[in-house]
Order: sequence, then structure tokens, then C-alpha cells
Amino acid sequence: MCKKALEVNALTTAYNNNPVLWDINVDVPEGIIMGIIGPNGAGKSTFIKSILGLVKPVAGSTKIYGKPYKSIRKKIAYVPQKESVDWDFPTTVLDVVMMGLYGNIGWIKRPGKKEKQLALDALEKLGMKEYCNRQINKLSGGQQQRTFLARALVQDADLYLMDEPFQGVDALTEKVIMNLIKDLKNKGKTIIAVHHNLETVLEYFDWIMMLNVKCIAIGPCKEVFTGENLAKTYSSSQAPYQSFVVKKDRSIYKSSILRGEKI
Repeated sequence: MCKKALEVNALTTAYNNNPVLWDINVDVPEGIIMGIIGPNGAGKSTFIKSILGLVKPVAGSTKIYGKPYKSIRKKIAYVPQKESVDWDFPTTVLDVVMMGLYGNIGWIKRPGKKEKQLALDALEKLGMKEYCNRQINKLSGGQQQRTFLARALVQDADLYLMDEPFQGVDALTEKVIMNLIKDLKNKGKTIIAVHHNLETVLEYFDWIMMLNVKCIAIGPCKEVFTGENLAKTYSSSQAPYQSFVVKKDRSIYKSSILRGEKI
């Protein structure tokens, strides 16, 4: 039986009482590359953040390799959206990459020669070693993305969560990133990435999760990446919950009607 890298049960997340994710139930096997697709506002980034505890769900639970996030977070690497990073923060490429090691060495201990070499090796794999002393605000979009991928790589995680890793990068950088992702998979790692380009889904991913507030479909690409599921995913009617009220005890009053079904 295949081990589960990620288990999500009845996950619901909201902003200002508006549902962004609704009753998500998914199991992701280890050792695969899974993409998450859906229209803007479908909850793709929120799904990643909910797993990481960056956004507190209203209901539901997640387990990573059978454990709560807090007990296994050292084995999880996260590549955020570029827009969520303060690129004007005064720090170098090397410093950013070494931040990926703090989960293992702690924030008080200063990185030594060993840690610096690990960071340089990660940068070299992504063609960024020569930029190690450059300020991050002096990098191109593709170089910035490679820097954060190097930070994730140096963590030697089991699960990699990537929020739009190909966004705003050139063709060469996209190829470098995809080769890195495939190499991680070959080492038994699990990669989950938010993605927008439907033309590359079959080429890049083993599994696909089709999301629009609800999980429309999930599974091997050859089985679920169909015209019918795409139509359901990108239809505005797939945002069926008009409103709901969150009580202080975080229980939910479902005051809306799922289209065609009473709640």
C-alpha cells in the first residue's frame, strides 16, 4: 500500500466569513509530482498556506506523513509566490539560501563552513553560485525564483510545497526548475506545485488537483485531466457558497445553499 504524503480531511478556510476552500478531502501519495490548477481566486495558494498553518482553517485537519504539521515541519520546504516576498529587504542571495538551514541548526547558532558549503552547492545546482553575494533586489525575476528554490533544496525536505514556481520566469529558468523537481522526485521526494499553464500539465505532473473552492477532481493526470473536469473547474458556477457565519468556537453555520442541494 502506497504511503500517504498528505491527508486533508474536511478542510474549510475563509477570509472575512467568505469561503475560499470548502470541505476539501484529498489524499496525496508520496513520491509524486502533483500540480494544483484552477481559476484566479479558486483557493490554490490558500490551500498551500492552510497546510502550512500560515492561514488558520475554519474546520478540518491535515496530516503530513501521518503527523500534524508542527511535529514534522522540518521535513517540509515551502517556495512562496514571488509577490509575497519583500524583495527590498537588505539581504544577499547566500543569506536567503542559508535561511533554509535554520530549521535544523536553530536561529541562535550561526551557520558555519558546512552550512555555507551546503548553500553554495544548492545555488550551483540552480546556476546561481556566481550571484551568492548579490542583493536580492538586484536579481531578475527568474534569478529570484531560483534563489528561493535553492533555499528549499538546502532543507533536504520530504515534501516540497511550491506556489507558482514558474510564474514570471524565462524558458531557460522554467527548464532548470522542472529538472530540479524531477530530480527531487527521483530521490523519493513529494512535490506539490500551484500551476497555471494547462498546456504543460501532462508533461510536468503525475497527478493533478483541480480546484475551485471545492476539489473538483484529483488523481493521475491521464485519468482526471479531462475536458469535462476542466469545464467544471473553470466554470463560475463552481463557487457555490454565497455566505456563511463562523462562530467563535469555529463551528460553521452553513446559511447558504449548495446549488441544487439543501445544506
